[in-house]
Amino acid sequence: MDLNLAQNVINGTIPAEIRQLTKMQYLSLGINNLTGPVPPELGSLTKLVSLSFSSNNFSGPLPPQLGNLTSLQQLYIDSSGVNGPIPQELSNLKSLEILWASDNRFTGKLPEFFAHFMNIQDLRLEGTLLEGPIPSNYGALIKLQDLRIGALRNKDSSLDFVENMTSLSILSLRNCRIADQLPEKLISFRNLQILDLSFNKLTGQIPNSYQDFASLQFLDLGSNKLSGELPPNIMSSSLTALDVSFNSLSGYLPPKRSGLSMNIFGNSISDRTSDGGKASSTLSCLQGNTKCIDIGSSSSFSMNSGGTAIESADDTKYANDLETLSAASFYMSPNNQWAVSSSGIYISNPHGQKYTAQTGSQITGTLDSELYKTARISPTSLRYYGFGLSNGRYHVELHFAEIQMDDSHSWKGLGRRLFDVYVQGEKVLEDFNIQKEAGGSKRALVKTIGANVTNRVIEIHLLWAGKGTCCIPFQSTYGPLVSAIHVTQVAKSGRSSKNKKTHVGIIFGIVAGSAAGVLIVSSVFCLWWANRKAPSHMKVATDSTKKG
Repeated sequence: MDLNLAQNVINGTIPAEIRQLTKMQYLSLGINNLTGPVPPELGSLTKLVSLSFSSNNFSGPLPPQLGNLTSLQQLYIDSSGVNGPIPQELSNLKSLEILWASDNRFTGKLPEFFAHFMNIQDLRLEGTLLEGPIPSNYGALIKLQDLRIGALRNKDSSLDFVENMTSLSILSLRNCRIADQLPEKLISFRNLQILDLSFNKLTGQIPNSYQDFASLQFLDLGSNKLSGELPPNIMSSSLTALDVSFNSLSGYLPPKRSGLSMNIFGNSISDRTSDGGKASSTLSCLQGNTKCIDIGSSSSFSMNSGGTAIESADDTKYANDLETLSAASFYMSPNNQWAVSSSGIYISNPHGQKYTAQTGSQITGTLDSELYKTARISPTSLRYYGFGLSNGRYHVELHFAEIQMDDSHSWKGLGRRLFDVYVQGEKVLEDFNIQKEAGGSKRALVKTIGANVTNRVIEIHLLWAGKGTCCIPFQSTYGPLVSAIHVTQVAKSGRSSKNKKTHVGIIFGIVAGSAAGVLIVSSVFCLWWANRKAPSHMKVATDSTKKG
């Protein structure tokens, strides 16, 4: 009746003889190394209440016979390796309360028949190849408490379907091509704690009523097309993180309070305590070919992500990048040469909200083991910027070592971290797997990318698109990770130039700071503004970026 073989390293296929276990109610095969197709014989286990085969290496589509499991209440198939269309026969699973199906190569349209799951409370579909729009009949799923859909393709969606989902505590619709305005109705969702609508095409203003959320803790509206003034009282008493970066917002920074993190980068928002006229300086380079910044020139910068200043074996000096980041952060070095922006929240991390990783183990494959013993991590988006660079061709060295995931022969070695990397707005690495490319965990890996700088700014963006395992070896082990970055201009001889200056970081909280700081922020703002039709990634004006 109850067979739990989860968290092992069982390989091979599921035998067809499993059909004989007709009294089975709870079957868990998750976190193993099972391969081959998911056997249609599972459809014979009609008394199943819970079925899990997540985090395996299956291939092929889901068998339509799974639609025979009409008593099923829980189905965990995330990161299982299945692909193809989701079979229509699953519409028979009307008792389903939990469906985790993220990180699979499902194709076709987001199924309308999911609206038949009238008892569903937890639905997760991130990191697939499914197409939008989100069907309007999903509005019937009024028992939903946790809804996570991400990375939909082709067609735009609206937010009309959420209007009656008042039981939601988590709503994440990141990168779903939502072309709509923010609904006032959300304010009536008394249990809503996490709202992530980032990387969409939202327009209009942020409603003033959003200050009245009863339980909201995390609000991410970054990388959209929102305009107007940021509501002055947007900070509800329960809110701990607000991200409105990369929009077209104006106005003043809301009053600060303890325990709240904010990321307003890429807007025209100023501080009431500073000269209000400085906010207008962010608009100074929006009129075409005006040069965005004119501060001291540089040809390189380097930082040890999440670690102390260090000098490598080839005499490169990596700056301190130790500043504590949070769910919505922007940090700049004191000489205004580079900055880092982090967005996202680890919803189920037992270790709390940590945005750096460390190891005491030796890193192999390098003479600079210490450089790889720390890393910056992010649950969603991690961006680095270089400012005041001389225009020209650059080499971007990205240093990686997988220091969180194991490569042991136990189940703890079955995790997969996947993320994308953009340089100057161009995707240069897709579904990048550090461990696979390096040949194991705690092994150094350097990726060198060629990039053109034409407006004295460079952007490096690491983005999680919902792919990879979520919970191996522990909850919330996913998303971008980078150990160090070294950017240097290519000399005419083809070699990289070096800048040996070190940097000590300080927090840079708002646009209105030093005059140089204002000019720098305006440089990124103007570059973003010129490309605001594609809000997912700031694309710096440049020629095509090619992998070096």
